[in-house]
Amino acid sequence: MTEPRLTSQLRISALQKLTEADGGFATLLHKGDPTSGAILLVGQIKGRDPVLFERYPALDGSLTWHRVTLSLLAEDAEITKYWKTRTRRDPDLWVLELDVASTERLDGLLAADS
Repeated sequence: MTEPRLTSQLRISALQKLTEADGGFATLLHKGDPTSGAILLVGQIKGRDPVLFERYPALDGSLTWHRVTLSLLAEDAEITKYWKTRTRRDPDLWVLELDVASTERLDGLLAADS
């Protein structure tokens, strides 16, 4: 018997609302499959230093966020190119950008969605 899981669209909506409730900004860059599309997250602190995160299954079957490493000094253009390439290959992929006040707030949002 499979355990019920939240849909991708519901997870995206929750992340947007939590971010905005704390004074941050959430921008949907690409809409994926509402039920089971994978989620790629671009996290920024006060509009700078973008970092990519993607959810992968852990050993216990739960989904956890992992940082995607492109280069030591990833720029906006490199990150944009990466997610656009990914969405061409996987049109079901969601891409959400969160711009928050601190690294701690971003970590808290990711932990809340694990």
